[in-house]
Amino acid sequence: MQFNSYVFILQFLPVMIVSYFIINKINQNLGKIVLIIGSAVFYIYGGWNIAAILGASIVVNYTLAFLIDKLKKIKKPLIFIDIIANVALLFYFKYYNFTMLNICKMLDKSFTMKEIILPLGISFFTFQQIMYVVNVYRGTLENKGLIDYLVYILYFPKIIMGPIVEPAELIAQINDEKLKKVDWDNIASGLKLFSFGLFKKLILADTFAKAVNWGFGNVNNATAMDLFLVMLFYTFEIYFDFSGYTDMAVGVSGILNIKLPMNFDSPYKATSIRDFWKRWHMSLTKFLTKYIYIPLGGSRKGEERTYINTMIVFLVSGIWHGANWTFIVWGVVHGALSMVDRWCEEQEKKLIEAVRWMGTFFAVNVLWLLFRAESIMQWRTMLKKMFCFQDMSVSQGLIDTFNLPETQLILDVFHLKVLNDNVRGFSLFIFTLVSFAICLVPENNYRNKDKLGIIALILAAVAFVWGFLCLSSETVFVYFNF
Repeated sequence: MQFNSYVFILQFLPVMIVSYFIINKINQNLGKIVLIIGSAVFYIYGGWNIAAILGASIVVNYTLAFLIDKLKKIKKPLIFIDIIANVALLFYFKYYNFTMLNICKMLDKSFTMKEIILPLGISFFTFQQIMYVVNVYRGTLENKGLIDYLVYILYFPKIIMGPIVEPAELIAQINDEKLKKVDWDNIASGLKLFSFGLFKKLILADTFAKAVNWGFGNVNNATAMDLFLVMLFYTFEIYFDFSGYTDMAVGVSGILNIKLPMNFDSPYKATSIRDFWKRWHMSLTKFLTKYIYIPLGGSRKGEERTYINTMIVFLVSGIWHGANWTFIVWGVVHGALSMVDRWCEEQEKKLIEAVRWMGTFFAVNVLWLLFRAESIMQWRTMLKKMFCFQDMSVSQGLIDTFNLPETQLILDVFHLKVLNDNVRGFSLFIFTLVSFAICLVPENNYRNKDKLGIIALILAAVAFVWGFLCLSSETVFVYFNF
């Protein structure tokens, strides 16, 4: 089930909210059962076959967590077994075909790809399984019962695409009696955030997705300017898509009085790659830092080890995102640029902030193009064509992707028809300008979620209605593939 669907907005969410608060008045443990059942329905909606994989993961991880808690003397081998089991599960479903294909290429042998259905959110729920068991191992969890564990793993706002949440943080809120009653301010702020997220996804991300799909489908015929724009448009698409989902997740969870962590903090305002990763997919960055970087020694064991640990973290990040050399190279290059940032930190500070921002934004754009490319060769081909600057015109096919069904109504309402008729690519220009403004001017939606002024609520209402009217064709989120 997806947030941007009629069944979620009109059926699942209202029933879930009403049931949760009514049942909590009767018994708070039953309220947690409602969350478990509702979250299971939310996930099973995607298919029983993929739900069975999650079920198996839950059985194995909770059994090992229980044994680790009870059998202190052998908890080290048990935690090792748990991590291996989770990594093996993730490897099989995401990387088996990729690994075998590359091995067979090296050995000059043929390989028939297996038909493997990727369970929804496997990268996210696998990391959170590891987090839970590691916290049990470290003795940092007070509530280790089965019900609390199931709520933590299955909690529907974050199970498929995060944010990745520390178990102690979520479980503490689930058991807080003060959070079991309806809070109208939380409902208002949650609906506001959900509405802005819906707008980001359906109006901005999905429109840019059409342009990006046109560009990748016409690489041979596209001009250099087309490809520069497609690169920029994918930078906007992936941000509005993923941050839109996160806004909706945080908003829905807020309605239930459960706070999820910030996952984006205006990442395109970053003035270095290190700064970018402090702002982009923050919950993943925190996970990699806490559970990989620091255990490896972090920056405590000398400069050389710091660079090695940094590269390992970014390599893991690249591999986590997908089974393709594009993701691996993407992670490695980000790691290399992060090391350069660390090495040249003092020199970079002497540069004008605008220069640092432009350099960072350009590097992020080029690497997002690699992230989206089907292969490293395709990425190289596109870059070569772009930087030859042979044709800097914009193709009509790319311009036409920005003509929405509601375009004519908007032009009439704001009296922009004359401009649209006389300025080629007017809609493309407006989308680009508005997107830059959203990314660079206002404070992050998460930081403003509790500000319920009349203007904010009017904008949220417009965003919801506009987004809801565009629900006719349900589209998949980019990170559903991860």
